[in-house]
Amino acid sequence: MSERVANCPNCGAPVKFLWSSAVQTTCEYCHSILIRRDLDLERVGVIADLPPDSSPIQIAGEGVYGAKPFVVVGRILYEYEQGGWNEWHVIFNDGRSGWLSDAQLEYAVSFLSPPQPAPLPVAGSVVCGNKFRWNGLTYEVTSVTRAHYKGVQGELPFEYWDKSDVSFADLRTTDGHFATLDYSDEKPLLFLGEAVDFDGLQLKNLREFEGWR
Repeated sequence: MSERVANCPNCGAPVKFLWSSAVQTTCEYCHSILIRRDLDLERVGVIADLPPDSSPIQIAGEGVYGAKPFVVVGRILYEYEQGGWNEWHVIFNDGRSGWLSDAQLEYAVSFLSPPQPAPLPVAGSVVCGNKFRWNGLTYEVTSVTRAHYKGVQGELPFEYWDKSDVSFADLRTTDGHFATLDYSDEKPLLFLGEAVDFDGLQLKNLREFEGWR
């Protein structure tokens, strides 16, 4: 599918793609979850009602990271015992795909790491205090979280609509870099990034609601 607009196979409404390489998206009208299969869209489910949250970020929001503009095209929402957080899928003007983590007023930008020389640690083997070295930096595990997948919205680079409970390990360096080991799939994924300041992201097209700021 090369066009940026298609029709929802469930309700026929136009589905506009902010990112031409999206694998999964959602219909704004009937809330269907749609997967791209070659030239067609396939309905695989329906979005559950997402719980309300206080994040000012929303789909089609814009910002800047590393002097490169980006637009928010999707999100995955998780809940755990201490609250919840959003993983916003962002696309940069050079086509690069990344993630903006939004967890109770703490923000971070990360990118999927290419394969590492050594295999990533398997689920259940990681505990706080473990250290790993990636791309010349030493990361220490600071938390291991079991979270509940709550839903999706917008465009994602992979199918992610049938999850339940998932595990993550967060790691940090001494100079502000961080990493996440994602165990939501059969094979672990590694995301590398850094904590960012909200104002430094120069965000615009934010949600407006009473009580923010």
